[in-house]
Amino acid sequence: MLFDSLTIVGVGLIGGSVALAAKAKAATRRVVGVGRNPDTLAQAKSLGVIDEFTTDLGAGVRSADVAVFCSPVDQIAKQVLAAAPYAQPGALFTDAGSTKANIVRDLEGRLPAHLRFVGAHPLAGSEKQGAENARADLFESRDCVLTPTARTDAAAVERASLFWSALGCEIKKLTPEEHDLALATTSHVPHFVAALLAGSLTQALRPFTATGFRDMTRIASGDPALWTAIARENAVALGLALDRFGGRLDELREAVVKQDTDELTRILTDAKRVRDALGS
Repeated sequence: MLFDSLTIVGVGLIGGSVALAAKAKAATRRVVGVGRNPDTLAQAKSLGVIDEFTTDLGAGVRSADVAVFCSPVDQIAKQVLAAAPYAQPGALFTDAGSTKANIVRDLEGRLPAHLRFVGAHPLAGSEKQGAENARADLFESRDCVLTPTARTDAAAVERASLFWSALGCEIKKLTPEEHDLALATTSHVPHFVAALLAGSLTQALRPFTATGFRDMTRIASGDPALWTAIARENAVALGLALDRFGGRLDELREAVVKQDTDELTRILTDAKRVRDALGS
């Protein structure tokens, strides 16, 4: 048993999957869920995702060896600061947010000496929501990016690596800014492109959608509030990534309008090579 008590703040798909993975891997003896809605927390307990729950953040983290914050990214830093005074000495706080620079900046130098925070982002998820869709194998062989800075305690980084590795993750390390630039391209732009594509479909054209359109727009079913927060928190990096994507879209439009088959073939061949290299 790596950690006696684990607290999950935000018991949705990701938080619930952290809980289930920790139980399945015998990484913890006890999982406490924290959230605002006692009904959804009770449901998570009835499903066996968590062992007990509370709507009191301070009470929820008081006995935690590790607390994982799986809330929307614009809430994580505030919750960590609110919970910090109640944490036991030596506790590790980490998170699963898909933006990092703002969170790390808002927390660095503001936490009590007895507590350590290490930013993390497991690169796994689904368009589905809620603890009822949580899976114990969600993180198996998936990368988890840790985002320590020069001021992050090295021992805490090792503990965070141990925790996320225990859930099945492979650990990578980036600065918070490097993480946000990377995820703007690989996660955030794809979501908003899928959203625009889905939103452009008229009622009259819906009968003509097939596998390609449905596959391309699957992730547009994600929680709008969550993705609004991500866009706001990662606005600079997302803006740069959208500029790059917009430039590629302009190149494609020009090749189509000019019927430049050589350029179209190049674009499609390059794309196929990159996608094939990613695997299934």
